[in-house]
Amino acid sequence: MRDFFINVTRYPRYLIAFGLGVMGSVFEPLLARTRNPVTAVALAGAAVSGLLTLGLVLHAMVTPEPLT
Repeated sequence: MRDFFINVTRYPRYLIAFGLGVMGSVFEPLLARTRNPVTAVALAGAAVSGLLTLGLVLHAMVTPEPLT
């Protein structure tokens, strides 16, 4: 039974390492493109738009009545 719990404790470490690797491979090319000011503004606008959309979707999922 001890081996089972040791094996189960490895999964969160694997998930964290995998998530950091994916984020690193996604954000590294995006950060390289911020040298051009037009691209930097477009990326910032896309990030703000994505966060706003995510917030509105989550709000709509949680609240039963629509916004007034």
